[in-house]
Amino acid sequence: MGHGVRTITLGESHQAGYEVRRFGALARWIGVACVLVAAVLSFGGFFGGSAHHFFRSWLFAFVYIMTICMGSLFFIMIQHATKAGWSTSIRRVAEHVAFNLQWLWILFLPLLALVLSGHGGLVWHWMDPAHVDPIIEGKSGYLNIPFWVFRAVVFLTAFYVASRFFVGTSIAQDASGDPSLTMKMQKWVPAFIAVFGLSLTFAAFDWVMSIEAHWFSTMFGVYMLAMSFCGFFSTFCVIFFILRRQNKLLNEVTVEHWQDMGKLLFGLGIVFHAYIGFSQYMLIWYANIPEETTYYLARVAGPWAPWMWFLVFGHFFIPFLLLLTKHTKRCVPVMTGIALWMLFAHAIDAYVLVMPMVPAEALAQADDWKDFAALARSGALNDKLGYHPQIADVLLLIGFIGFLVSGICHSMSRAPLVAHRDPRISEALVFENM
Repeated sequence: MGHGVRTITLGESHQAGYEVRRFGALARWIGVACVLVAAVLSFGGFFGGSAHHFFRSWLFAFVYIMTICMGSLFFIMIQHATKAGWSTSIRRVAEHVAFNLQWLWILFLPLLALVLSGHGGLVWHWMDPAHVDPIIEGKSGYLNIPFWVFRAVVFLTAFYVASRFFVGTSIAQDASGDPSLTMKMQKWVPAFIAVFGLSLTFAAFDWVMSIEAHWFSTMFGVYMLAMSFCGFFSTFCVIFFILRRQNKLLNEVTVEHWQDMGKLLFGLGIVFHAYIGFSQYMLIWYANIPEETTYYLARVAGPWAPWMWFLVFGHFFIPFLLLLTKHTKRCVPVMTGIALWMLFAHAIDAYVLVMPMVPAEALAQADDWKDFAALARSGALNDKLGYHPQIADVLLLIGFIGFLVSGICHSMSRAPLVAHRDPRISEALVFENM
């Protein structure tokens, strides 16, 4: 593992600087302003806004930034599980992103309060007491409000504890230089990975999949994990580009590391994501079970179809072709441009997961699923196939991104940009791709 190897000297290039704290404060206030304006527009009924739409949009924005943070936490755990040395110089930035899991539960509180107040049906229709459905009644052993609330607390607690353990232990090593802290993280990481995998899977079931409680997919948890890869590795590249522009970590993060980050974005954030998404679609299409096909019919046969086609080409084919060669991965400006594009595609992906819906009155107009598809294509169901995009969606997304940026900046201001006393740091400094 490299005991006794040298550490790097902590200099200005390893410190974020005062300007980061100021930028974080600005991002936080922008976030607050955007959320308040979105609330006024929605609850005031301006531009077609409504409380219904506001809380669904809140969930969309929460899923967007939550997946980015969960992707960072998983990356950290995998590096410790594999005892990777090459990533030591870049791992701290991932820790700065994962730090946000220690406070993101605050953004879930409005949704939790909504459920506890008896208005959870505004987002999850099965929570509406007036909603009587034999299929949902058959799932009541799992889909009931007390158990749902309990699970949410467990999931958020698990994310908090995991983030605090790995981020806190790594930062503690900066002060002590104790190599046993690395061994400690390696010892506990298998248990944390198991808990993380279960928590992410069932959180995806509860918070996103149960929006349409008739529909189910055993692959949905893996799909959310693939989403997390896409969001995090894209964010990863953008952060390093900004640090590079500020002359930070120029020697610690080389084109060799950029190539590997490109590999991870290509393999996990694009190819693996597309594989899981297509596999899920293919299995549902082939089985042709009504409860399952409705989910995709609402997205591919109606007004949401252009969004799905964008995901096919914008989320897969275009970035896939661009990242095929190593030369693209080693070109920092090109990689950054692709990462920004993928963050946009990641937002569309989260939006298509959360916002469309198929109410019972729309289904009642069709005798079978072919009729439903025909009606959807004709535009007859356009006003019943979910929420139309509104300015509140964009404002909440910008607001939540502002909160995320603020959290990252806060973490960077309190700890170095690199784990300079990790015993494997020397391996990272001389890393070269084969």
